[in-house]
Amino acid sequence: MSELIFSSGMPTTSTILIVDDTPTNIQVLFDLLDKSGYQVAIAKSGEAALKCLQRNTPDLILLDVMMPGGMDGFETCRQIKALPGTGDVPIIFMTALSDSVNRIKGLHLGAVDYITKPIQHEEVLARMNVHLQLYHLKQNLEQQVASRTAALHQALNDLKNTQVQLVHGEKMSSLGQLVAGIAHEINNPVNFIYGNLKPAQDYIRDLLELVDLLCAENPNLSPKIQDHIEEIDLDFLRTDLPRLLQSMTVGTQRIRDLVLSLRNFSRLDESGTKAVDIHEGVESTLLILHNRFKAKAGTVEFTIEKDYGDLPLVECYPSQLNQVLMNVLSNSLDALDEAIARQLLPPDQPPQIRIQTNRIDGDRIRIGITDNGPGIDEALQGKIFDAFFTTKPINKGTGLGLSISYQIIVDKHQGSLRCYSTPGQGTTIEIELPIFIAHNSETPLAHSHAQPVA
Repeated sequence: MSELIFSSGMPTTSTILIVDDTPTNIQVLFDLLDKSGYQVAIAKSGEAALKCLQRNTPDLILLDVMMPGGMDGFETCRQIKALPGTGDVPIIFMTALSDSVNRIKGLHLGAVDYITKPIQHEEVLARMNVHLQLYHLKQNLEQQVASRTAALHQALNDLKNTQVQLVHGEKMSSLGQLVAGIAHEINNPVNFIYGNLKPAQDYIRDLLELVDLLCAENPNLSPKIQDHIEEIDLDFLRTDLPRLLQSMTVGTQRIRDLVLSLRNFSRLDESGTKAVDIHEGVESTLLILHNRFKAKAGTVEFTIEKDYGDLPLVECYPSQLNQVLMNVLSNSLDALDEAIARQLLPPDQPPQIRIQTNRIDGDRIRIGITDNGPGIDEALQGKIFDAFFTTKPINKGTGLGLSISYQIIVDKHQGSLRCYSTPGQGTTIEIELPIFIAHNSETPLAHSHAQPVA
């Protein structure tokens, strides 16, 4: 039977595994290495050495070439080099053979050196010291490289996050200025028009009543007046003018609603958290994107399906949450545009976005936005929240939308942002938010990449 023996000599940082079936050789090497301060392990066969390596990894192996049985030193070396975690451990062959063929064979198998029997103590220690130093230098170098690589990777991530935050801040600032300008320039004249429509309706009604009264009091109108009545088609004017004014009222009200939606979307005066109606934010975003839902030439109109649950007011950063909704809905619309362009949708299946909200776990709410577009390849799903990653053509996307959305939902709101997608069947972006933000929390939820929908 083979056995594993550890020396009780002075403590060192290096462990030497001796693999030899000759007791005399083992004793000589054990005494030499133990006296020199090494920790020593012994295996009396190749099989025993492999079992030993499964439990502990030495710093160097002294391996006898000629061992009885089916596993000689060469085979033992080959299998050691194939084991995970031991391929870099230096192996020094011990042999009485002096021909170069066997030496070359051992070196090709991965050995670093040879010691010729009978063993010369000084030679053994000298060769071991050289290879132990090289081994430890390599380990230290690999650790330094790994450490530097990790530091560079972290620095790159920090740089990307900083870039995202800068771009995000610049975009929000630009958006705020744009919205403020639009709201100011449009709101005043629209309010003037809207405020005057009601008096205009009253005036026109009064004038029409006066015309009717004059006609009733003077049934025999002059031919000139009769001709003018027929020319302007008074009966049609009397019927159509109220409808025209009503259309103007509806159109003006729509402009007022759009301005209000822009203001609600940006919420420029709200830098802190506020309890808001999530559905109001969704509706404001849909109104801003209304033009993109219209049918283009030769295509069908997009459909919006809403399944709103009974949600409480949710504490959030309103403008930032609305930006997330805008990013997600815009991506869904882009995906549907792609599906239409590539004719991926069945004839009986119109492009559709479904928005679903519900309350979960008592203290959280969920917003699910699903499209029936082309979906996302499984290999790409783990990258869609990474900064600057995009599947869109050049000049069509920056790769920042979902990355910024992830930071807003996870870091700012302590929520989660997940993607479920099946190629050819569509994509769901799921947003979970706490109803109340824990302002002293230091542990936001981890970045979650969900598995594709089955």
